[in-house]
Amino acid sequence: MITRFGPAGTADSFKTLGYKKTVQLPEYLETFGLNAFEYQCGRGVRVNVDTVTKLGVLCREKDIALSLHAPYYISLSSVEEEKRNNSVGYILDSARAAKLMGADRIVVHSGSAGKMSREAALGLAVETLRKAQQALDDEGLGDVIICPETMGKVNQLGDLEEVMTLCGVDERMLPTIDFGHLNARTFGSIKSQEDFAAILDTLENRLGADRASRFHSHFSKIMYTVPGGEKCHLTFEDTEYGPDFEPLMELIAKRGWTPRFICESAGTQTEDAAVMMKSYQAYLLQGSLK
Repeated sequence: MITRFGPAGTADSFKTLGYKKTVQLPEYLETFGLNAFEYQCGRGVRVNVDTVTKLGVLCREKDIALSLHAPYYISLSSVEEEKRNNSVGYILDSARAAKLMGADRIVVHSGSAGKMSREAALGLAVETLRKAQQALDDEGLGDVIICPETMGKVNQLGDLEEVMTLCGVDERMLPTIDFGHLNARTFGSIKSQEDFAAILDTLENRLGADRASRFHSHFSKIMYTVPGGEKCHLTFEDTEYGPDFEPLMELIAKRGWTPRFICESAGTQTEDAAVMMKSYQAYLLQGSLK
């Protein structure tokens, strides 16, 4: 495996550079030297079978790994059983779409605690996720990896420890570590390389070295409020909010880990993903020269 980088959806430059069709994505990404892409189904799983099948073929030809973001409205922890069951269906739909295009990972939101205790909400989320995994297995989609995501708003379920618990449902699951979200929900706590190292250490301690090293990731700078947390995504040009990607790139290179980084910058996600990749490659080269 290798460390991969790519954008979440298409950046503004996709159109400004003259691209118009989904099947042109591999060519577009290749111009930036990127080798990953996250297909967006946040507002619902509605895909054209022929288009995404062709996209998958073209991405495989260029060694671009695909993942898919499941609908935002999934709520694993809803107090309403119908909504939890619907969420299982949305995850199954996401896995079906992922299979069509050859995507190996689906990113899933967990929901919120609402008026429940976080412990009660997490218990519901664990049970719903277990049902979702069983649904995938029953349909022969067990090779599509469910990746629960760390969330950015304080009232959302999905801090680091909660996502570790969700990943405990099945050893195939990998966490989506959104460093911008973690930084936003803790009001800017990720400042140093030691802060990043603590997160990576938690992954390794909870998941084991092999599984931790392959984690899925979202990265962007995110504006936040106190006490709410995440407000909006920014670009790497922002100098007020974090986190900074450089310390993390150095750590990943030193540890020899092979995660997949998906950049979620606001409109410049492709360009910023390329900046991250170049930084990582520079640290990798430094290490090989020592």
